Amino acid sequence: MSKIEMNTSSQANSLKARSLLKDKLMGHNFLLFITVVLFILMYAAGIVAFHEKNFGTWQVFLNLFISNAGLIITSMGMTMVLIIAGIDISVGSMVAVVCMGLSVMMETAMMNPFLAILIVLVFGAIYGAFQGWLISYLRLEPFIITLTGMFLLRGLTAMISLNMVTVTNQTFLDIAQSKIYMPFLGVTTNAKGATMAPYIYPTVILALLVFVIVLIVLRYTKFGRSVYAVGGNQQSAMLMGLNVKRIKLKVYMVNGFLAALGGVAYLLNTCGAFVELAKDFEMEAIAATVIGGTPLTGGVGNAFGTLIGVLTKATIETFVSFQGNISSWWSKIIIAALLAVFIIIQSLLARRKQKQ
Repeated sequence: MSKIEMNTSSQANSLKARSLLKDKLMGHNFLLFITVVLFILMYAAGIVAFHEKNFGTWQVFLNLFISNAGLIITSMGMTMVLIIAGIDISVGSMVAVVCMGLSVMMETAMMNPFLAILIVLVFGAIYGAFQGWLISYLRLEPFIITLTGMFLLRGLTAMISLNMVTVTNQTFLDIAQSKIYMPFLGVTTNAKGATMAPYIYPTVILALLVFVIVLIVLRYTKFGRSVYAVGGNQQSAMLMGLNVKRIKLKVYMVNGFLAALGGVAYLLNTCGAFVELAKDFEMEAIAATVIGGTPLTGGVGNAFGTLIGVLTKATIETFVSFQGNISSWWSKIIIAALLAVFIIIQSLLARRKQKQ
């Protein structure tokens, strides 16, 4: 091959690579790119602004996972639901009823905590499957069905107990309070002058395990590819031979199970339950998922983006708490603004795709 042909081939490959990169950046990966960059910039700004309060320590970063373990788990299920172009606004009430049910079973019925956890997980999966059956086989609107589910589960929470129930089961408390130290990340000095290695709780391990499983399922399994196909175009998915109704039912069943599991993680953090627990939790899960690059129109999205979306939300809340002299409602205002921006960007990208 002559030098001219080699140069021509090299230029063609370079142009092709640039074209592919441009398509990815201007596609839905662009949303994920924005989220990652936004999180990095926000966290870097926090390190600079609150360096005197040790914002840059490993423990502060790990606290983002500790305080949001339940949300991470619940948002993984929400990611799958949004990918199939569905919605579920009952997950917050599911978290509440799971926390209340677990607390009462352990404190009033003196039930073994592991048996109680198994019961609520089975309940979450069955309830999710029931909602999925109504949505997929009876073709009812997801918003209406899950809105009904939200009121139903919240009412069930009140029926179980109107009072706050504090968990005193020693086995459950031992799990909840078990610290997993990470000395390889170095040590930090607290306000009293004592040194301590960064730590996490078992809920973080559980949340990261769920994240990895959902990431692998969506990216590398037949079921994951089917989920994307159904969300992209249901008619095309049916022509491909996919059972769209069954796939939707399975997604909602998994979502119900993960919402219940998120409730278990939530209770491990709070060790107490009351009727208004996890209020607006479903909106936080949807916001984190959308900010993470999963559009409401379905067909695209991934677990990694959702994880970054949760951490972005958690970073905003950490800013507010470190500032100390501003209302905690500012975190919700900022998150709402970010959500609006990402929905607008998604809409613009969708219009661009239609024109092409």
